[in-house]
Amino acid sequence: MSRLFWILMLVIGVGAVLLMFNDSAGNTLGVENDDFGRLIWLGAFGALIGAGLLRSGRPLGAMARNLGAWAAIALAVIAGYQYRYELQDFASRVTAGLVPGSPLALGIEDGHATVTLDKADNGHFEARILINGAPVRTVVDTGATSTVLTSQDAQAAGINPAALDFTIPVSTANGTARAAAVKTNELAIGGIVRKNMPVMVAAPGMLGQSLLGMNFISSLSGFDVRGDRMTLRD
Repeated sequence: MSRLFWILMLVIGVGAVLLMFNDSAGNTLGVENDDFGRLIWLGAFGALIGAGLLRSGRPLGAMARNLGAWAAIALAVIAGYQYRYELQDFASRVTAGLVPGSPLALGIEDGHATVTLDKADNGHFEARILINGAPVRTVVDTGATSTVLTSQDAQAAGINPAALDFTIPVSTANGTARAAAVKTNELAIGGIVRKNMPVMVAAPGMLGQSLLGMNFISSLSGFDVRGDRMTLRD
């Protein structure tokens, strides 16, 4: 093993000297210097692994199977990294089918986060948002002037409805409700996050489902509806 070590050191040393002498030329033995440097290191590393396998005394068939298994794992990891966005989109689509209101797709356009929603069976666009970290299922309601939470959802988000004064009339697509104004620490849907977003909390029993209203939608750079899909753009 000591002889192999010194041979490898000699190869690496010769390679380093060649790279230094050919730095201005940009290539060594007809190979780009960057590629030549990687070739030296990979060759030395491969030789070291090969020597270790040969010295282990294991049958060549078993070693070949192990190397094949590790190569398959490495290829799977590389493929997963290269297709990470497609896999994320696939996972989002599966989640959207299992959890109502979950984003159908998350993305980035011109450096800004986007969220795509699928129309629910009831004909409305639903969005599963996070209020102060707590999940809340909402209906996207362009007829609501403000985002309005049911008293149950507000309580889940750490807001105490019993301490609120429900004196503000709120217009929704289903009519007018009485509500109280509060401010959330954070409202998020996918990668779109708003800090200190004001919302309303409906009086107990006055609202069946929380609404994602125009005060949030108007904070976006844009949104559009195409068929059964709505895309929100930060």
